[in-house]
Amino acid sequence: MKLIVGLGNPGEEYKNTRHNAGFMAVDYLQKKLGEAGDFSDFKFDKKANAEISQGLMGEEKVLLIKPQTFMNSSGQAVQQLVNFFKLDPEQDLLVIYDDLDLPLGEIRTSGTSAGGHNGVQSIFDSLGIENIQRVRIGIQEKPRQEIEDQAYYVLQNLREEKRKKINDTFEDVVPLVKYFAK
Repeated sequence: MKLIVGLGNPGEEYKNTRHNAGFMAVDYLQKKLGEAGDFSDFKFDKKANAEISQGLMGEEKVLLIKPQTFMNSSGQAVQQLVNFFKLDPEQDLLVIYDDLDLPLGEIRTSGTSAGGHNGVQSIFDSLGIENIQRVRIGIQEKPRQEIEDQAYYVLQNLREEKRKKINDTFEDVVPLVKYFAK
């Protein structure tokens, strides 16, 4: 079994913000992979405090997860699921999230630290490890040093053309997820 966790904040007011790129990515994956009927609709799991869609990728059972704990406590939901299914987070967990250090629409799979991302740090702290697989989605539209209030910036709604640019990026995430789920 594999867990693919998209990070974001629950609620309509955050739906189209930069900080919800992880939620947007797993929503895209569910629709794309669900076209063939392979993935269920998202359903709320009270124990994990997460919305979960499940399906198969090849022979591998995969859960797409959107923690409903708010970003800074994402690790609680992830830890609950890793423990419940007795998974090895270094092998069985992929986290998708926004990255303020990458230009809008770029993706990277590397990373050795949380890079100031509180959701990722929450997962590190909850699991007690930092060696997890990840996909970072760039949300930077101007140099980081020009962003006066980073918290305000990441919680701003994306304009339509910028949201489209990020959505186009999700097609590049699909093969990474398929490779991970092998």
